[in-house]
Amino acid sequence: MGQDQTKQQIEKGLRLYQSNQTDKALHVWTKVLEKTSDPGGKFRVLGCLITAHSEMGKYKDMLKYALDQIDTAREMEDPDYLTEGYLNLARSNEKLCDFQKTVSYCKTCLNMQGTTVSLQLNGQVCLSMGNAFLGLSVFQKALESYEKALRYAHNNDDKMLECRVCCSLGNIYVHLKDYEKALFFPCKAAELVNDYGKGWSLKYRAMSQYHMSVAYRKLERLPDAMECCEESMKIALQHGDRPLQALCLLNFADIHRCRRDTDKAFPRYESALAIMTEIGNRLGQSYVYLGVAKCWLLQKEYDKDKSLRSISDITVTFFSCVFLKLCTLKVHCLREGIYRSRGQQEELTEQVVKFLQCVEELELYCGMCGESIGDRDQKLQALPCSHIFHLRCLQTNGTKGCPKCFKSSMKPGFV
Repeated sequence: MGQDQTKQQIEKGLRLYQSNQTDKALHVWTKVLEKTSDPGGKFRVLGCLITAHSEMGKYKDMLKYALDQIDTAREMEDPDYLTEGYLNLARSNEKLCDFQKTVSYCKTCLNMQGTTVSLQLNGQVCLSMGNAFLGLSVFQKALESYEKALRYAHNNDDKMLECRVCCSLGNIYVHLKDYEKALFFPCKAAELVNDYGKGWSLKYRAMSQYHMSVAYRKLERLPDAMECCEESMKIALQHGDRPLQALCLLNFADIHRCRRDTDKAFPRYESALAIMTEIGNRLGQSYVYLGVAKCWLLQKEYDKDKSLRSISDITVTFFSCVFLKLCTLKVHCLREGIYRSRGQQEELTEQVVKFLQCVEELELYCGMCGESIGDRDQKLQALPCSHIFHLRCLQTNGTKGCPKCFKSSMKPGFV
């Protein structure tokens, strides 16, 4: 199959895919991959297969095609193809929660000396790197990466990238518990979809609605949370988007838990866990376990005693595997509450010490007042260096620079 026929068949596959005929599109692209003699066409069809398998949640297949694509790019010795290939490798590993590899591949992308074409991918590279740093609970570097991605989006007038970055910024502020910002950013993403998204995939609308739903839930606006999550789920079901379906199921479960309706919450956690296990979303699985643990806390004392211990033991082991230290911190919080209610002082002290160690490791404290960040809903402010402080501390004390940066720059003997 020559260059022209390869191009025609790839376009045929794209038309089928855009009309939700995914299986037929995959069949066309697989045949192209088998028969084409055009290296550029092979690279492009591998890109189509990577995107399709990502949206279906088949992340191991996504990684397999990404490895084939980078081999093709190496054979072609083209820096633009290499940059795109490494970006797809980064994304594949991000989906599989191998965040260290994601960061490494992103750095390789940013160091490539390509043309303007590859430089335009840098915003997407920074977004993927930010997501990986968030998975590693390295919040300052995550914010730095998101802000770089946002600058690239503005400089290139890339509204789709800006929409995706806004959703990720909403996600990080959910973790840091500044719920006003957690809602502001996905609302901004939804505005971008309404203003510019006429020809965009519906996944952008679904994505913004999902992140709005999470923020509404955190703000205890449960009817709004349910409405947004239902809209996101509807789109996810229409397009066979298994990863988003799993996230929506998890959020539905969390909403029912907030309503103290554990009978509705548990089966939705179970369904979310089944999909996340199938697709390999270890990060999502960790949040399911946390939600289930919180649900058991709403049960009668016998269930709380028997079930929360086993679930929290599983989660601590699980989180250490994916380097998600923030979830480990949340487990220590849950245990601390149980031991405090029972008056078990020795166990309580152990959990408090572990909690404070996690706070110190994650640098989850305000550099002005010294209080922890992320243990309750508070207004936060990131400085240009991406260090995070309580907004009230910055307003009260003022600063001409970052106290954390100033402290780290002081040399021994000059303090």
